Formats: sequence, C-alpha cells, structure tokens
Amino acid sequence: MNELLDYSERLVRAQLRTIPSGIFRAEDSLDNDGVADTPIRIAVQLTIDAEAAALHLDFAGSSPQVRGSVNAVRAITLSACFYMLRCLLGEDAPATAGILRPLTLITQPGSIVDALPPAPVAGGNVETSQRIVDALLRALAQAIPDRVPAASAGTMSNLTLGGIDPRTGEPFTYYETAAGGMGARPGLDGISGVQTHMTNSLNTPIEALEYAYPLRVKQYAYREGSGGAGEFRGGDGLVREVEVLAEAQLTLLADRRTFPPYGLQGGQAGAPGRAFLRRAGRLDETALPGKCSVRVAPGDVLRIETPGGGGWGPTKQV
Repeated sequence: MNELLDYSERLVRAQLRTIPSGIFRAEDSLDNDGVADTPIRIAVQLTIDAEAAALHLDFAGSSPQVRGSVNAVRAITLSACFYMLRCLLGEDAPATAGILRPLTLITQPGSIVDALPPAPVAGGNVETSQRIVDALLRALAQAIPDRVPAASAGTMSNLTLGGIDPRTGEPFTYYETAAGGMGARPGLDGISGVQTHMTNSLNTPIEALEYAYPLRVKQYAYREGSGGAGEFRGGDGLVREVEVLAEAQLTLLADRRTFPPYGLQGGQAGAPGRAFLRRAGRLDETALPGKCSVRVAPGDVLRIETPGGGGWGPTKQV
C-alpha cells in the first residue's frame, strides 16, 4: 500500500517536471445561487515549480459563500484538484492520496470554495465542483495549451420530480442528470451527449423510466449545433422533453445559462443551457431559470436543452 502511494506521487511529480514553471491565473463564474441573481466568481492562481515538481493552488479572490445551495466545502475543492492531477496521468495510474502530495491548496474559509456552517452545500458537489474544474483547466491550459480541452457542458442539469403516482396511489420521487457536450480537444472534436469531468451518472433507458414513473419522454436527441465552433468543434448537448402524467413538484438545479462553456486557443464558446415548461393544452412555453421549483400538472411538458462544449482552435477559413 505504501508503494502504491509513493508510485502515484512519483507519477505526478514526473508530469510536473514536464510543465513550464510559472504562475497562471484563471477564473470562471456560476450564473447565480438561485436566491440572488448575482454571478459567483471562482478564481484560481496556479503556480508550478518544475524543478521541485510541486504545485501550489490558491483560490484567493473567489466569492464569499452564498445563501443558495451551491456552496462547496473544502473537500469538494480538493477533489476537483485531485481530478485535475489525475487527468495529467495515464488511465492505469493508481488513484491514491499520493497524487496529492505535490499539491499545496490554499482556500479562504467562508468562501464559495471553502464553505462553513450554516451554508447550504447540496449543489456544491454537483454544480460548483464542475466550475472549479473549469477554472483549474483554464489556468493549466496557459501552461500546456496542447494538452487541455475547452470547457465541457459544466452542469449536471439536475432534475427532480416528486408526487403521488396515480397508478399506485404511492409517493414517487425521480431524480436524473442530463449529459451535455464535451469540450473540443487539441486534434479532436468534442463528444456529444456525454457526462464529463465531475460527473459519473449513467443514462436511464426511456423504457425503464416510463415503466417505473408517471412520466412520458417526448423527445431525447442531440442538440445539433450547440457545440462551439473552432478548428475542432465542441460536442453537442442534449434535448430532453418529459411529459408529466401526475401532479408533481418539479425542481431544477442547473447552471451555464449566463456564462457558456468557454472555447480555447481561439475556439468559440458552446451554447448555454436552457429549460422551458409548456402547460397542458397550450402551445406557448415559459422559460425556466436554471435554479427553480414549480408545481406541474398532468400533461405539462418540460424541455431541457443542455450546453454544448467549447470549441478548440480558430475556425479555418475556406
């Protein structure tokens, strides 16, 4: 076990020795916290010492913790840093705590990346963790531009539905996340409709969903053209339409509505996410904010359009 820890450390330090020493800064933002319509800044300073094979990360300048449930505790921020370091290694590298030995992490207690009680933190894991990764990779791209992809969807587009199933008279609760576009990479387009970075959810087959819940899927498709343009194009997001067949409470926890997934090295940003609610018997739709909770009735249809990934490299002129 000790050798596995040491081996992981040696792999990370070997990678750090190949990266130019320097100080690299980047930032990104969450749209809001669902309570106040104010952007939430995540800033990072990444310092690489190639000679010492060490990495210093400082999140000074990030926003204070907020009233909405998107605060991240320090453990979430550390996990995002761990993930970034793992991305530098091969798939066979042991995922041990040895990966973190070359890292020094500085966070400000009471900030969005190091929240303290009584701050609500439910969305810190599923949403803020992704924006932390986006900021980290944006900084790392300045050091090794030929190895870092553009921003991916950057949100899990969390959907929760709950009510009484009229078929059984029993309560039901349904929770799902929707995939989005992967950012384009040096030499390759992004992948469409996949879970990326700090997500690990699998697709729920439509047949299983409709069998178990009073829901009907009206559409499930790629959101064509939502990936950012560039020499290599970002992957497309998804379109998902779900009809509710029972009285229910619908809750969305999503982001990347105001700040779309960024492109890199001259690539364009991906399309931001959107959501709409169409009431039963009506043709018009109401746009829903990324973070909201509403009552829905039988026949109401929710449409979620997830963000596309950013493009990489300037678009070539024909």
